Amino acid sequence: MAKRFGGKYSPTPMGEDAPLPADPAAAGVGFKANLLFALPFIFIAKAFRGDPSALFVGLGTAGLLLLAAWLTRDGIRAHRAYDARRVARRPAIPRKLFAACLTGAALMIPTMEWQLGFLYPSLFGMLGAFLHLGAFGLDPRRNKGMEGVDQFQTDRVARAVEEAEGHLAAMKDAILRADDRTLEARVDRFAAIARGLFRGVESDPGDLTAARKYLSVYLQGARDATVQFADIFAHEKSAKARADYEALLTDLETNFAARSKALLSDSHTNLDIEIQVLRDRLKYEA
Repeated sequence: MAKRFGGKYSPTPMGEDAPLPADPAAAGVGFKANLLFALPFIFIAKAFRGDPSALFVGLGTAGLLLLAAWLTRDGIRAHRAYDARRVARRPAIPRKLFAACLTGAALMIPTMEWQLGFLYPSLFGMLGAFLHLGAFGLDPRRNKGMEGVDQFQTDRVARAVEEAEGHLAAMKDAILRADDRTLEARVDRFAAIARGLFRGVESDPGDLTAARKYLSVYLQGARDATVQFADIFAHEKSAKARADYEALLTDLETNFAARSKALLSDSHTNLDIEIQVLRDRLKYEA
């Protein structure tokens, strides 16, 4: 069977050298969620084929369904980001729950055209809401991995990681102007390594001080360098500029990976100390 080539020096690495997915929250949301954006157009088409009341009913239904589809897509992405992190807060807004309610309300509106009273429209609305919840599930309802964690520290980490994610997103947007798939893959690989550091800081908020310059100064510099390189490379295709930029990415990958490893080693050292202290205390108590 044919096997796609990939390796350490391939633009699309595979195997042991392949990086983790760059951003689970940014991955495709799936066919079911995308299908929700097509359903409103059925009611839009019908809205212009009847009397004025049909116009308002069709457009109102389509508007609610579009809003529900948008909330569902964002809710799925927020849920994936929650699952990808070892320490995470529940979403502040239960997007998928609100989307289910809007879907139910949207199904009630056209039903009231041909059915007097609220019994059958309410039943259709509840059925639509329950089917939506059955298809996409509920939003996360509790914080994860935050037992015994200082709330102030976690707030600082959340703000720092959010700012760092913004720098990575700006890098990804900028490198698209260079129109080079290999460089786009390199930026994605660096983003995966950087997010490994983010996850480490989220797991132990006390490491934020040691990693702050990586999350702010270094990433901001990488973002600015990417923007400048993309502007130059889009016009000149300079081989020297490309080589310099790739060397910069290599240095960044090495430094971020080393910082992540150092934080992990520190965490293991602290854990060993805590375990030894506990053992000594138990011996003393015995």
